[in-house]
Amino acid sequence: MARLRSLGDIVLETPVLAALHAWRPDLRIFVLIEKRFAAALEGNPAVAGLIFSRGFFETSAEIRRHKFPVMFNQHGGPRSALLTAFSGARFRVGWKGFQYSFVYNVPVPDAAEFYGQPVVHTVEHRMSQFYATGLPRGPIPPACIYPQADALSRVSQFLAANGIAAPYAVLQPEARAPEMRWPSEKFAELARWLRDTHGVDSIVNLSAASAPLSAEIRAAFANGAASAANAATIADSLPLPDLIALISQARLFIGNDSGPVHLAAASGTPAVVIYGPTNPAQWRPWQSEHRVVSTGAQFRALRGDKTVAINQPSPISAIAVDEVRSACEQLLAQEISRAPVESVPAGIKSQGT
Repeated sequence: MARLRSLGDIVLETPVLAALHAWRPDLRIFVLIEKRFAAALEGNPAVAGLIFSRGFFETSAEIRRHKFPVMFNQHGGPRSALLTAFSGARFRVGWKGFQYSFVYNVPVPDAAEFYGQPVVHTVEHRMSQFYATGLPRGPIPPACIYPQADALSRVSQFLAANGIAAPYAVLQPEARAPEMRWPSEKFAELARWLRDTHGVDSIVNLSAASAPLSAEIRAAFANGAASAANAATIADSLPLPDLIALISQARLFIGNDSGPVHLAAASGTPAVVIYGPTNPAQWRPWQSEHRVVSTGAQFRALRGDKTVAINQPSPISAIAVDEVRSACEQLLAQEISRAPVESVPAGIKSQGT
């Protein structure tokens, strides 16, 4: 199956993989992804192998070499459609109405037709391809990731080096677009509150992708009369395996709608997610304990995995710190039972609603 990007999309593929594996453990499932996201599927018992997306002809040749009888395009973009067309698979499965949908000889109706409603969670949208081709309908498993022992060891050393003992929270102030980012200063204020009120240290996840934004976030935690510098540690450009391990051990995750949100859900880590112009109905954490804080935007459905905001009463920056605190309080008040990650798949350690 093809699922080229991004991090959250890969994590949200794991319920599909788990459902297929539970139904037909004899199936050998290969996933076409970008190499940088490989850690999200590392150790997953449903995955027989990974094919990494490289140059178009090189990737096409690699897919054809396996002589797959069926290829599912779970991505839907033009590149994945053309790779499906050149796969050599007898059955090529994709959604009707998507780009280059003429390459599919097993077309699947979009959500509005398949489910009778235009908006479903993206996991449900993806499951439609498999329901349409024989998978019995039933409860959909939670997302799952498998923190690796070496990454857990490195994270343990990182925590010790920074004087952090459990519990801690992971903060995610980055997001792919400015209108999806809650202000860095409010994250800093939240970190101070977590430390002063709950004794919870914060770890701020920063990627290597955006140096100017990283500088802004660092400044927000360093400035102010009551600096948040002592309340938060910056985790700068962690490799994905280490980020998975870090989030899997956290007491709480707080962040904008982004890939790490779904790492938290797949780890059983309670999450507070802040939404601006993206639709929580489609992109909320899947089958995990979480709280949504949003601008109250209204959406129009374009297709099964995409909606567009048509009315947003206020920008994400208008969301008050008190709103996010309240959501955090609700999750911190709960006792979260965790089994050792070495012996239990991360995604089934703690299942919420």
